[in-house]
Amino acid sequence: MNLISKFAIDLVNEKGDKTPITWLAKADRFFEKLATPDVTVADLIGDVDPIKAANLKLSYSDERVIHFGMIPRANRCIFVINELPDLQARIQVSLFNILQEGDIQIRGFQMRLLLDLQFVFTANPEDYTNRGNIVTPLKDRIGSQIMTHYPETLEIAQEITSQEVVIPDHLKDAIHVPELARQLVEQIGFEARKSELIDVKSGVSARMGITMFENLVSTAEQRLIKSKDKTTAIRMSDFMGIAPAITGKVELVYEGEQEGAERVASILLGDAIKTLFTVNFKSFDKLVKPGTEDEFDKVVNWFVNNSGFELPNMATNSEYEKALNDVKPLAPILSKYQADANKKDVSMLKEFVLWGLSENDKLSKNEYNRGISFADGILNSLYQ
Repeated sequence: MNLISKFAIDLVNEKGDKTPITWLAKADRFFEKLATPDVTVADLIGDVDPIKAANLKLSYSDERVIHFGMIPRANRCIFVINELPDLQARIQVSLFNILQEGDIQIRGFQMRLLLDLQFVFTANPEDYTNRGNIVTPLKDRIGSQIMTHYPETLEIAQEITSQEVVIPDHLKDAIHVPELARQLVEQIGFEARKSELIDVKSGVSARMGITMFENLVSTAEQRLIKSKDKTTAIRMSDFMGIAPAITGKVELVYEGEQEGAERVASILLGDAIKTLFTVNFKSFDKLVKPGTEDEFDKVVNWFVNNSGFELPNMATNSEYEKALNDVKPLAPILSKYQADANKKDVSMLKEFVLWGLSENDKLSKNEYNRGISFADGILNSLYQ
């Protein structure tokens, strides 16, 4: 039965088979302690309790005056110390014997507690703050070290975000999030992790994708309220609202500080658009023969002949769809490259083509106080 406390031993000796027992469900077999500078040995291991000694009229030489800490109380459970390097070195030393010999010392009491528990420690791999380190003897007693990594594919990143994101139920039906919008949110994170403007030591956590997704839906909700539509779908213009989620989650190197946080967020969005444009439509890196014209050139030529195209941020659904449907060459592109797209995704896909052409220097995109305008890149530069 492996009883570890004097209380349990005395109780079993007294009541035998009539000893009351309690079943611990899985959810109750997990203990976690965040390592902070104020954590003490008493918190983790235990200490002599003078109040207990007074109430039970016991002397301090009696083992029953001990008040056990979190680790002995987590017997037959999983015990996690989160951010282990933040734990003071002298506190880390108190874990030596528990991990190796199975005995502890509490205020002169030497006790052999054969604890049946699984220790898990977590720590960031890169130490870039004024925190401590895992002391070498403790690290030597740790059984295995598992190095985690960022999501390796967009699909895995999307699963993590979908699992963790918090969207109110009334918005799940009111705001449609196209598949391309979900991909774009995660692709921004992928671009940030390889960007020369971002400090790779601090990294880019999966929380950025979660926060960006929530900000994206929040931006669409604001538009939904102002336009008085009952439902809507995510638009490319809504991605202007995710900048705070990016700037609040990344640490910039010197070059990034020179660019400015807002500019870095814009660069990451542009890089993500360019990458997904290549995946979902076409790459413009390849040389083309002079005199040849494809469906994307027809879109550019449309803007040569039609100036002043604008997409207001707060446009209603009908105004938004009408503006994009007026650009007639966009329809054949979707028929060719996105024939199986959801009907609710069509408008965003059309707008994405315009943003993609802008990032590939085929069109000029300009922001104004009410929205975004597109124009032929060459003519627009000459006009300016």
